[in-house]
Amino acid sequence: MPVIAMTQEMGSLAKDVALELAASLNLAVMRHEVIEHVAGKMNVPKSLISRLREGKAGLVERFTSDERSVAVYTAEEMFALADGGNVVLRGWGATCLLRPVPHVVCVRVTRSLRKRVEWLMGELQTDDAEFAESEVRRSDEAHASRMHERFGVRWGDPVLYDLVLNTDRVSVESCVEQISRLTSRPEFAETTDSHALLDNLTLQARVRAALKEHAPTRDIDITVEAGNGRVVLYGIVVNAEERTQAKSVVAAVSGVAGVDNQLKVMARSKLFTSGR
Repeated sequence: MPVIAMTQEMGSLAKDVALELAASLNLAVMRHEVIEHVAGKMNVPKSLISRLREGKAGLVERFTSDERSVAVYTAEEMFALADGGNVVLRGWGATCLLRPVPHVVCVRVTRSLRKRVEWLMGELQTDDAEFAESEVRRSDEAHASRMHERFGVRWGDPVLYDLVLNTDRVSVESCVEQISRLTSRPEFAETTDSHALLDNLTLQARVRAALKEHAPTRDIDITVEAGNGRVVLYGIVVNAEERTQAKSVVAAVSGVAGVDNQLKVMARSKLFTSGR
């Protein structure tokens, strides 16, 4: 059940590689599932999520948007798709989210700036190279910023990937062949342990999304760990009610067999009147 995580880079031909790879290996390819899932969970237009991802959102939109919710719901959908197997996932931080799972192949498809600008000019049917380059650079900056903020990594760092392919020199067909070969190597064979790890990460993501969906637990910042259906909660909450609510929400999540609530209640500070 191959799972392939790929980067998304404007004009790199990664989309072409993903589609041909999916057709070659009979895999599903992620299309609009993530943006629909995130927008639906947040009850906002899909166009807003797209603008935030591409760095096109205005100042007010960026200021009022809950980026943490975007990250939580994105992770929930990405892990759910990966857990189903037989899929190509492109963009949305898939390579960073899924890199801990041994059987997931993480790939970067890239290309020179000049070629990417030429590609965009062709797509837009324009001869304005300056405009096309500014759009490519803006997209790159948005991706780099998001990856650094969410994962603390430098976007494009080759050590984040199992395979880096340059479509300046390697054809789409050759990219597909190289990735296909890698999925069949023993290093990327799915094992009981690797699938269990993916199951645990998927449940953790589902739990975090559930906490985000419920008003009493929406703003708590805690650590969630899952193993074989049991979930452990670590961290500090404001009061006993918040602690109880968190356990109640988590216990109701599909796939949770038990909850070990290690949350600590914040001690109240003594209040002193001014001037004394």
